[in-house]
Amino acid sequence: MILVTGGAGFIGANFVLDWLAGCDEPVVNLDKLTYAGNLHNLSALQGNDRHVFVQGDIGDGDLLTRLLAQHRPRAVINFAAESHVDRSIHGPEDFVQTNMVGTYRLLEATRACWAALPEADRAGFRFLHVSTDEVYGTLAPAAPAFTEAHRYEPNSPYSASKAASDHLVRAWHHTYGLPVLTTNCSNNYGPYQFPEKLIPLVINNALQGKPLPIYGDGQQVRDWLYVGDHCTAIRRVLDAGQLGETYNIGGWNEMPNLRIVNTICALLDELRPDPAGPYARLITYVKDRPGHDRRYAIDARKIERELGWKPAETFETGIRKTVRWYLDHLDWVHNVTSGAYRDWVGKQYG
Repeated sequence: MILVTGGAGFIGANFVLDWLAGCDEPVVNLDKLTYAGNLHNLSALQGNDRHVFVQGDIGDGDLLTRLLAQHRPRAVINFAAESHVDRSIHGPEDFVQTNMVGTYRLLEATRACWAALPEADRAGFRFLHVSTDEVYGTLAPAAPAFTEAHRYEPNSPYSASKAASDHLVRAWHHTYGLPVLTTNCSNNYGPYQFPEKLIPLVINNALQGKPLPIYGDGQQVRDWLYVGDHCTAIRRVLDAGQLGETYNIGGWNEMPNLRIVNTICALLDELRPDPAGPYARLITYVKDRPGHDRRYAIDARKIERELGWKPAETFETGIRKTVRWYLDHLDWVHNVTSGAYRDWVGKQYG
């Protein structure tokens, strides 16, 4: 059995669904069910006795201790995080509590459980911490992509809190011997992503005839990774990663935000044309957010060289799958876009 935290969120839910579709090993899924954690993401697992869902917070040490003692997982995979940069600017305390304090409590509960295991079980145990490329800061246009040796230079409350969590994981390995692995991924996209992130926000707004907000000049560059590829990479790191090591996971798809939005508009023009005209007419430039990093890019050669992983999707294939998924699941989008979410969009984009 494995324990997954944050398994009702975007990446976590995709991982749980992918895991249970590909193997018989059960999953205990712990999620606080904040605005971005959604049990609808896991509706396909209803009645599946290999999936045990527990609503709870990784900051609750007593709950973690009970769960670990009851289920004795062979691995803990930590997806639980506050992850939206804009929200971290408006309310950084939640990010400190979840990403820093929560990771600390998860590490401590896991360490106590691991230390009590028989020697053979201790040797096979793993704690895999899922992190982000944003901990590395920003890159100049011609600078080499981030490698695992790049210095940490976080620029937002979100990335600073994730950087701190990465350092805690490293310290628990070097100080206590906890068998840890860390992954730092580029921007994910795909099914079940909450519609405040760029790609689902643009799809949702376009279908409603609403403005498609572009920060600044829209030339901020990101490396885009299809979430299904991210899930296969995490499984590979869990299976064969070297203890204490970090693996950067990227899609080899660097492109500016404005190009992403125009690509989505063109796909929607093809798949769901609007009688009012091309969707690109809705593109609207808004004031850039404070401290907006200009460029991220992942050098994913280490994971390919050492573990044999590379992404299966190009951006062209992944974005088409993503747009089709949202078109086919408009009921899901409607269910997650609550009144609170609409208030948030109004606050953020005016």
